[in-house]
Amino acid sequence: MNQVNSSEALIEFKERIHALGLLPLWDRQVKLVPGSDCVVAHWPYQQMRPLLDEATQLITKKDAERRVLVMENPSLRGTSFIANSLFAGQQIILPGEFAFSHRHTPNALRFLVEGAGAYTSIDGHKIPMSPGDFVVTPSWSWHDHGNEGEEAVVWMDGLDTPFTSLFGAHFRENYSAQTFPLKQLPVDQVQPLIFPFKKISAILKERSNDKSLCDPAHGFKYVYSDEVSGEFAFKTMAAFMQLLPSNFAGSIYRSTESSVFNVAQGSCYIDMEDQTLHLQEHDVVVIPSWKKYQFRSSQNCMLFSFSDRAAQKTLGFWQEEYLTK
Repeated sequence: MNQVNSSEALIEFKERIHALGLLPLWDRQVKLVPGSDCVVAHWPYQQMRPLLDEATQLITKKDAERRVLVMENPSLRGTSFIANSLFAGQQIILPGEFAFSHRHTPNALRFLVEGAGAYTSIDGHKIPMSPGDFVVTPSWSWHDHGNEGEEAVVWMDGLDTPFTSLFGAHFRENYSAQTFPLKQLPVDQVQPLIFPFKKISAILKERSNDKSLCDPAHGFKYVYSDEVSGEFAFKTMAAFMQLLPSNFAGSIYRSTESSVFNVAQGSCYIDMEDQTLHLQEHDVVVIPSWKKYQFRSSQNCMLFSFSDRAAQKTLGFWQEEYLTK
């Protein structure tokens, strides 16, 4: 007959197997409920913009390579991640500057915040960008950026760096020259690398004429996807643009994805159980997994966002809930 060990014997047993790289399952300390240790964090653009300007006075583009201020979640200090699965940063380029060509395994997105004259070149396809445009930079694509305008340009970078880090597959390579050779193709032939804001906002405004298309939590929401396959812009990250109409009061919502929002136009409020955030134009906020929130807007507000929904849906993890007050 089996006998239950004494507490002293059990302690000795655990200490002995610890040296062998073993842990009793009954002692594991793994989180077994949805959500993460990440916290809601807000980066007001009125605070970010002067700091970006200051950075241009402190370090050259050449020395910085990419002059980016990383938005790091307070719960993840030292990682450079805005959420467990996402990276986000604000990049500034002055007139006449450009960033050398390189490539890396993480997928990247660009969301242009302000300025005229910006471009990105992806595998030789030069793509001019305007405020509100969303640009896809696939994994292992050669890319360089520049500013041919007369004012500073700012955009938000979003990457799935945590995924490549998790798998030990983060590779990076500099191109042999400063820029990758250009291919002479019109912009409309490099789809779906760029989604112009002018086009997407027109689609959303047209949808807003049909109230039946209004999602109770998100307003009118556009999913950036491949026009042929219908798939998300990336295998790991999903991206969206949503229109919150004036006097919108959304239902309470939560999902297993971590989402990064950037206010493209207007302003809105996000209500949570423990705080309310007032988001102004170009502000950035991260909402971690399974956090309850709801949108309010007194005026039309356009919100860009990206999240890890694509990876979660592929793996069968993603879940969402619409809740009542």
